[in-house]
Amino acid sequence: MSDSFTEEACAPQAAIDDVQWLQPRGSNQMGMSQFNERVVLQAVRLHGSMPKADLARLTNLSTQTISLIINRLLDDGLVSKRAPVRGKVGQPSVPIMLNPDGAFSIGIKIGRRSLDVLLVDFVGKTRERLSFPYSFPVPDTVFGQIESALKSMAVLLGPKLLPRLCGVGIAAPLGLGGWQNLLEMAPEQANAWDSIDIGQRVQAMTALPVEFAKDTAAACVAELVLGRGRSIKNFLYIFVDIFIGGGLVINSHLHSGLHGNAGAVGSLPLGMATAGARHPPGQLLGDASLFNLEQLYTLAGLDPAAAHDGRALQEPFVTHTAAWLDDAARAIALSITSATCLLDLEGVIIDGSFDRGLLEQLLAQVEHALECYSWEGIARPQVLGGTVGSDARAVGGAFLPLYAHFAPDRDLFLK
Repeated sequence: MSDSFTEEACAPQAAIDDVQWLQPRGSNQMGMSQFNERVVLQAVRLHGSMPKADLARLTNLSTQTISLIINRLLDDGLVSKRAPVRGKVGQPSVPIMLNPDGAFSIGIKIGRRSLDVLLVDFVGKTRERLSFPYSFPVPDTVFGQIESALKSMAVLLGPKLLPRLCGVGIAAPLGLGGWQNLLEMAPEQANAWDSIDIGQRVQAMTALPVEFAKDTAAACVAELVLGRGRSIKNFLYIFVDIFIGGGLVINSHLHSGLHGNAGAVGSLPLGMATAGARHPPGQLLGDASLFNLEQLYTLAGLDPAAAHDGRALQEPFVTHTAAWLDDAARAIALSITSATCLLDLEGVIIDGSFDRGLLEQLLAQVEHALECYSWEGIARPQVLGGTVGSDARAVGGAFLPLYAHFAPDRDLFLK
């Protein structure tokens, strides 16, 4: 195998061009035949394995059309058959399921404290993950680590499966060098990202298509596809990390907004501005980010990394965690109330890069804080915990190219 992922990616690119399952059938535009195939794949992804008859009813396609589509998808290796289900009248039914090896994607999360690179299969399962921690994301170091990780993923897939790698998805903050004063970064460190097009830098490493999304929007994508978003059509997604952020789903589509920053809850103000005041009111990220919890630990002489694991609910960390939870929950509740007045939300999903026990406590305290507000004139949304966890951003990034290739709506995450 080649020493360079760029060569590895370019070499199978010719093979990819020859692989039928990646190509539109019959025209340069996506024809009805391919559209129907994508509808079937999406139905199986969202509803699980099912026999052809159930697929026909769900998709409003004829049984003959479903049979033709399933046969093509079986030939292409995108679906497979499960064991026949017996015990009913007539012939046993054969459920159709997605083939995990049918396609692969690489998801990259560039964070303020670490880089994560995941290899995700066709059903959304993470096959491999590589993590690179750092104090601050230095561009040359980060892109060097990404290139190294891409090479490793190519070697892991091997010659047989590498042609089924359909793309790379990147999740990163839109302002990676922002809030430099809060993070106590040198200006030259923070400003280094201002002139960098992350997507272009990664695209130069591979011939595969590269997609980019705001990190918390990508996390929202993961919850939309794999988690509670499958049953909630309109929700605000809140992801608690070094900085808190979010995404917005309207009618089961990620709403990006004019600048790709819809759902940027971290910037929501927590008070009224006063004319002549030296400083504007604080933002949600100033009270409800894990950066604040890390600072509490650091001031107490404790390991700040405990904010991201189970130690946060143990002595001697738990006293500081309780103080953070009180501030964070009240700030998040205020933001939820304001957002609900504008958006008439069905639900709010909260997740983050921390222990699941801490998430449960945060949810309970947010619910308690919401009781302090008047809900007259508006409907209070349900508040639920996310199901994907700390890998949500990288997993969501990986879904961007998968959906570009295989979903009936190519702009599912871009509306």
